[in-house]
Parts: sequence; structure tokens; C-alpha cells
Amino acid sequence: MTALARPTHGRVIGGVCAALARRFGTSATTMRVLFLLSCLLPGPQFLAYIALWILLPSEETAGSAW
Repeated sequence: MTALARPTHGRVIGGVCAALARRFGTSATTMRVLFLLSCLLPGPQFLAYIALWILLPSEETAGSAW
């Protein structure tokens, strides 16, 4: 598995779904559809997305830290 960092290319809003898709080896479209379907269920999906957007480093800053 790759490191969890938001990519600089291929993002739509914050790059969270693209980062999770890259981490788990699926397509970004699949991850986005799963996120949208999960929004139909009760729970804090939007808060989790915003938290990951804040907590996950961008690929350009994560690469310079190592």
C-alpha cells in the first residue's frame, strides 16, 4: 500500500477520495460513488471528509517531509 497523502493531480474537491482510492487500490470514481452512497446513511460522513481533508498532507508537502 502507498502512503496516505492527497494527490496534487486528480482531485475534485479536496483529494480525499483520490487518496483513499490510491491507498486501497481502487479507482477514484469508485471511491467517490461509495462516498456519495454512504451519505444516504445516517452518520458523520461530511465531518469525516472535512477531518481527512485537514489531517491528510498534500502529496507535495508529504514528499518534502521525507
